[in-house]
Amino acid sequence: MSGGQEPKSVFGRNDVRAGIAFGYVALAAFVFWPASTTVNATAPGAQTVVTQKSTQVAQAVTAPAAAPAAAVATPAAPAPLDKEAAAAIAALAKISDYQKARWHPLHFKPAIDTASNDQCLACHKEVLDTKVRDKSPAGVAAAQSVAWYQTLDTFEGGQDTFHARHMSTPFAKTVMNLKCNFCHQGNDPREEAQHSSATSVNAGVTMRKMVDPSKTCLMCHGKFPGVVMGFEDQPWHALREGMETPDAPNGCLSCHADQFRTERHKVNYLNAAAIESEAKTKSDTCFGCHGGRAWYRNSYPYPRHPWPGMDPVVPEWAKNRPTQSAAEHLAGVK
Repeated sequence: MSGGQEPKSVFGRNDVRAGIAFGYVALAAFVFWPASTTVNATAPGAQTVVTQKSTQVAQAVTAPAAAPAAAVATPAAPAPLDKEAAAAIAALAKISDYQKARWHPLHFKPAIDTASNDQCLACHKEVLDTKVRDKSPAGVAAAQSVAWYQTLDTFEGGQDTFHARHMSTPFAKTVMNLKCNFCHQGNDPREEAQHSSATSVNAGVTMRKMVDPSKTCLMCHGKFPGVVMGFEDQPWHALREGMETPDAPNGCLSCHADQFRTERHKVNYLNAAAIESEAKTKSDTCFGCHGGRAWYRNSYPYPRHPWPGMDPVVPEWAKNRPTQSAAEHLAGVK
């Protein structure tokens, strides 16, 4: 070559980087995109439980069917839609233009605050219709492995999707009353990071997240608040052994039956009566949302609703706690 110059490559660095990025995206889509198939049901009267280890062959064992759960207070069935509401939902379902759907008023304030599940699911029904794969891409059968949530006393049945576990599984329908807009408060496609422009200062969004975890997820997925109860950093599984017996299976009620924080769960996204009923026989009803499914290293600062016999002296850790739940969580609560 003249002048000692190296020959120029047809592909530049940017092309290589783009190719690598595309490869990662394609791999992620193949691995994580759920199939539209359903999990095979187990035979009546038995449940298949399989231990899955990376270095051992999974061995299936058949466990006896769980005893019928005690009668609990279950939420009433939703009222049938009137003609006007049904027509509005039908109109939403007919929208086929993506940009028109993306900029629909329901995705913005104030309409999102009063959006019903029926309105949301008119376009987003796949979040409940989609099922987990029969097998993973590596060939592991869903029926022959145990997801972490299947180890809890409160979960019944085979593996299920994220939204189903929050809205349509038996335990979710019993103790929760979650609406789509409890988590999804809308987003602005033009700007999803606050303070990045003059128009986004009051956008009310959280760093490109479709939800604000500090006001939603953390409520039921925070750290066990043992420190404020005098347990220091001791985990609940190390404490519960001395508090639970066959006659009193829920150690949480040792203190919370009639001593502390007895005014609780009276918000519109939970079914308070059902929680209290379930808690009598299942400790995971309490612990599951108060440390048992902790995705965060901090606890949610729950309001301290006054309860009978409450100490008038406010502890140091509670001095900045509210004494009432947020107004939007009290709407419609009797």
